[in-house]
Amino acid sequence: MLMRYAAMRLMQLIPMVLVVTMVVFFVMMIVPGDPVMVMLGAVDGAQVSREVYDAMRLRLGLDQPLIVQYFHWLFNVLQGDLGISITYRTPALEVILQRLSPTLYLMVGGTVIAVIIAVPAGVLAAIHNSTKWDHLATGFVVLGISVPTFWLGLVAILIFAVYLGWLPSIGYTSPLEDFVDFLKHIALPLSVVALNIAATVLRFQRQDFLEQMHQDYVRTARAKGLSETLVLWKHVLRNSLMTTFTVVGLQVAYLSGLITIVESVFNYPGIGYLLLNSIRTRDFIVVQGVVLFMALLVIVVNLMVDILYTVLDPRIRYR
Repeated sequence: MLMRYAAMRLMQLIPMVLVVTMVVFFVMMIVPGDPVMVMLGAVDGAQVSREVYDAMRLRLGLDQPLIVQYFHWLFNVLQGDLGISITYRTPALEVILQRLSPTLYLMVGGTVIAVIIAVPAGVLAAIHNSTKWDHLATGFVVLGISVPTFWLGLVAILIFAVYLGWLPSIGYTSPLEDFVDFLKHIALPLSVVALNIAATVLRFQRQDFLEQMHQDYVRTARAKGLSETLVLWKHVLRNSLMTTFTVVGLQVAYLSGLITIVESVFNYPGIGYLLLNSIRTRDFIVVQGVVLFMALLVIVVNLMVDILYTVLDPRIRYR
C-alpha cells in the first residue's frame, strides 16, 4: 500500500516538475546579459565580428524559437544532460556534482543538529511553560528568526576567526583528505545554518507540544495510571513530531536560499556559491541546472516527509 501511494504521488509530481522546468528555463532566457558574448570572452566592451557571433548562437541553439529551445533542453535534461557550462567549458552536471558534497554536508548536518537542539529544548519549554526556561527558549527563537543570516555569519567570523583565532573563516577541506581540518572549516557555516533552522523548529515544537498536552488522549493516559514521563515523552512527543517533520520538510525550501547566503559569506565552495558566481558570469546553463536541482530536492524531501507520517502516526493509512 505504501509503495502504491509513493508511486501515485510521483505521478502527481510530474506536472509540478514540468512547471518547474518551464519557469527555470524561461526566466533564465529573459534575464539581462548575453551568454554568447560571455562564451566568446567578449567582455568589457570587446568587439566580436557578426559572423563569429552568429556561429556561436547557432552552436548554442539560441537562434531557434524559445519553445523549441525549451523542448530541446528538456529532452536533454531527461537524459542527464544539462548542457555545457559557458564558464567552465565542461558539462554542467559535472560542475554541479563537484559542488554537491560540500552543500549536502551543510544542509544535512545543519538540519540534524537543529533537530537535536530544537526538539528537546521545545519539549522542555512546553513542560516548563511560563518559567525562566520557557522565556530563554522564546528569546532564542526571536533572535534566531530576526537576526539576518549574513550578519550572524560575519559576527561568527569576527569572534571565532579574527579575535580568538580558533577556526578558519573561509574555505573548505574534503573529509577524505583531512577530517580534522574539514571539521574546522565547516564548524562556523554549519553552526550558522543549524542555529537558524533550530529557532524555527523550536518554535513549532514548543507550540504543538503544548497543544498535545491538553488533548483527551493525554488525560486518558494519566487516568490509566501511566507515569508523567511515559505520557509526555512517549505519547505526547510522538504526536508532536508530526509538526516537527512538516516544518523540517518545509525548511528545505528555505535552506536553498539560506545556503546561498552562508556559502557566500564563508567563501564555501558549494552549489549556492556556484549559483552566485554563475549569475555573475551569465552562465545560464549552470544557473538552470542548480535551480532545477534545488527545486527537485524540495519536492523529493516533502514526498519523503509525507511517507514518514505513517511511521509516526499509525492512524494514517495511504489509499
